Amino acid sequence: MKKIELEILGLSSSQSQSGSFALVLGEKDGSRRLPIIIGMFEAQSIAIQIEKINPTRPLTHDLFKTFAQQMDVSVQEIMISDLKEGVFFSKIVCHAGEKEFELDARPSDAIAIGLRFGVPIYTVESVLSEAGIILSDLEDEEEEDDEETDEIPTSSGAGSSSSASSSSSKAKLTEVSVDELNQMLNEALEKEDYEKAAKIRDELNKRN
Repeated sequence: MKKIELEILGLSSSQSQSGSFALVLGEKDGSRRLPIIIGMFEAQSIAIQIEKINPTRPLTHDLFKTFAQQMDVSVQEIMISDLKEGVFFSKIVCHAGEKEFELDARPSDAIAIGLRFGVPIYTVESVLSEAGIILSDLEDEEEEDDEETDEIPTSSGAGSSSSASSSSSKAKLTEVSVDELNQMLNEALEKEDYEKAAKIRDELNKRN
């Protein structure tokens, strides 16, 4: 099973879900992105480690590291191993002497711990193929006039009388056609709104 190394590209707060954050992982030697929605506590723990901030009291992930070190256990790598029904699964690969073992964990917890040990983050092709988003050099054909697409857009333009009623309420993702979803996905990528892109990607995967 070939491993694909990932790197953390960004962490942004959710504009639509209070308390949620979008963690964006990128293929180290490629153009695919893997957005994962995580909770506030895990986002804070990851951000603190990225920014090299020392909290006054140890967080849970700091406590894990201290405990592991006291037990002579080292973390070797983080593996985002599977995706089932929109839920990511990951493993923390550990060594204790000559023994190697794996711990199941949520990706957010595994990455927060992996950062503290300074180990690489990996995934597999099946996960990237299903959930990865490819960043292509999108042509700037669309005019900057379409700034109303900040919300989930509908197929009608903003100028017609029919669009006034349709744009007054967001279209649910489940009610949007596949073609429109693909257009929305491209727009979200252009704006680097990875949280919205992840939701659109999940809806597209459900229809495949």
